[in-house]
Amino acid sequence: MHFRNDVIHIVPSPRRIRCVFAGETIADSTRVIVVRGVGKRRAVPIYYFPTEDVRVDLLRERDEVRPDEHIGEMRYYDLVVGEREMPSAAWMFGEPSNSAEGFESNDAPDLRGYVAFGWNKLDSWYEEDTEVFFHARDPYKRVDCLPSSRHIKVSIEGVTVAETRRPVLLFETGLITRYYIPKLDVRQDVLRKSSTVTHCPYKGSASYYSVEVNGKTYDNYAWWYPTATPECAPIAGGYIAFYDEKCDVEVDGVLQKRPTQMAVEPRY
Repeated sequence: MHFRNDVIHIVPSPRRIRCVFAGETIADSTRVIVVRGVGKRRAVPIYYFPTEDVRVDLLRERDEVRPDEHIGEMRYYDLVVGEREMPSAAWMFGEPSNSAEGFESNDAPDLRGYVAFGWNKLDSWYEEDTEVFFHARDPYKRVDCLPSSRHIKVSIEGVTVAETRRPVLLFETGLITRYYIPKLDVRQDVLRKSSTVTHCPYKGSASYYSVEVNGKTYDNYAWWYPTATPECAPIAGGYIAFYDEKCDVEVDGVLQKRPTQMAVEPRY
């Protein structure tokens, strides 16, 4: 498969991927490819199933076509199982487009013979026998949660709100290190519960705290995971992280430089 690798990146997945709708397994394959946009086209990864591994008998073609200057013509399909119907649940590509200036015949990926589904259009997704949430997992993404004895201190407007020598450091590909602090080492009197919830397929669903210091409330400055995925179990329940982008964070007595751009954490 040839493609312009600064636009689209395609990699085969070694995992068995399944998706379910209305109690029916719609696709089940060990030959899935993961398609990722890069550069300006960067987006969440998407699973593409070979048509042979998809219940195409449950798809109804729509009068809906969207052109893509690099990949080709996208044709959409409704998914119909019994009395349940999900409009525009799936799409397929036609012949690759090479009309963009500077493109040669082997620049565009050929995705003919594959079917993709809108993540939220289906009821559940599985990698092997583990349910996956929120979007497909990037095979190039890794998350490590490592207990540490480093001295972490978090301040907001000169007020210390958390300090510990027993953090868990979370290292995630492409993102800055996050310092998860035991709740007992965070000032509970400054925390205010927030209704905000965000989701991550690698860690789980995060709940938020606002922080009140010096009579001012700083919305959603901290988050925690009531539960977490098995690989991120060390941060589940009892740990809180603060945005380095918004707070003053000291590591072993050294004030860290604030990231210049808000990292996408933990929202995906």
